[in-house]
Amino acid sequence: MTDLAGRIINYLRISITDRCNLRCVYCMPPQGIRLLSHSDILSYDQIAAFSQLAVGKGIRKIRITGGEPLVRKNVEKLIAMLAPIQGLTDLSLTTNGQLLVEKAALLKAAGLQRINVSLDTLDPDRYRQITNGGSLNAVLLGIRAAQRAKLEPVKINCVVDIDHAVRERRQEERQGKRQEERREAQKEAMRQFAQKEGLELRFIHCMSLHKGDFSMVEGGSGGDCAHCNRLRLTANGMLKPCLFSDIEYNIRAMGYLEALDAAVLNKPPKGTRNNTGNFSAIGG
Repeated sequence: MTDLAGRIINYLRISITDRCNLRCVYCMPPQGIRLLSHSDILSYDQIAAFSQLAVGKGIRKIRITGGEPLVRKNVEKLIAMLAPIQGLTDLSLTTNGQLLVEKAALLKAAGLQRINVSLDTLDPDRYRQITNGGSLNAVLLGIRAAQRAKLEPVKINCVVDIDHAVRERRQEERQGKRQEERREAQKEAMRQFAQKEGLELRFIHCMSLHKGDFSMVEGGSGGDCAHCNRLRLTANGMLKPCLFSDIEYNIRAMGYLEALDAAVLNKPPKGTRNNTGNFSAIGG
């Protein structure tokens, strides 16, 4: 599939739930979110059927996201439904790692190829602050479990500029120099950790959907509008051609093929802003 800007669209990110077991300061709004009802969320059969069609049209890479995808019951069942699709060459999942110890081997056995783990700091207290109560140890054990299961390469998604998000939530003021020093120390610690453990590291700068603030991912391809090759399917069946746009198509109301064609045809040349969505529900 090729859009009007000449970009080949071959990557589909699928959010399978809007629920999460963490409340990260840069992802979850301070007031929380209104959760979808069970009837609004796509079934595994619907996700698999849409994915089959999308791969037939040219999608080659699928990433499962959330919310936190591992909180959805029997997520390995969905992986087993997607893995055999003829023409799909890359099947991965992004997780915060809290449940990865118990799921890694099951995901691999079901056909998952690789995994991305969100990890923003190696300081347990700082981790609890950022995630509002998460366990750093659980993530580290989950990473090792993923490596044992050969879910490789294991990639680490590290959000930087977190002080900005914390400051906005707490309405505190911090000097720019202190923020820069903390950011560089965070990045260097993560670089050393990734090198020692054999992990691939990506730095993601804090973004704002509503303000339209985004930038390219260091060590990844996100944020590069000129070469963007992705579509996003939300947990309630809205197909979005761009994260930073309100354009979306209801695959159940329009029909799978019609929604897919419309999303590709109307993919914006560049992201602007998303006035209605939240990272916690779209999957980033």
